Amino acid sequence: MDKFENISVADAKSLIAEKPVNFADIRDLDSFNAQHIKGAQHLTNENLQEFIQESDPDCPLIVYCFHGHSSQPAAQLLIDRGFEEVYSLIGGYESWVDPINHS
Repeated sequence: MDKFENISVADAKSLIAEKPVNFADIRDLDSFNAQHIKGAQHLTNENLQEFIQESDPDCPLIVYCFHGHSSQPAAQLLIDRGFEEVYSLIGGYESWVDPINHS
């Protein structure tokens, strides 16, 4: 991939069923601590370099924010930093917890 792709909740769940997937949550720390997708890592400007060094660039990565807007530039940044398969979750975390009203 030269560019990230947008992914729906349904397609994300299908991808997870097929193979291991990593999640990067770029919401604020309080929101992350309150609730996040199981296994997600909290990603900030402060821990970006550590995340890049410690993550498998060949493993699919789904980046999400609150509503799916801020995660798009973050997803592209990770593509630019060498990650091979990066997605931005359409509708963000809100669509994950309430896919009916955010599809």
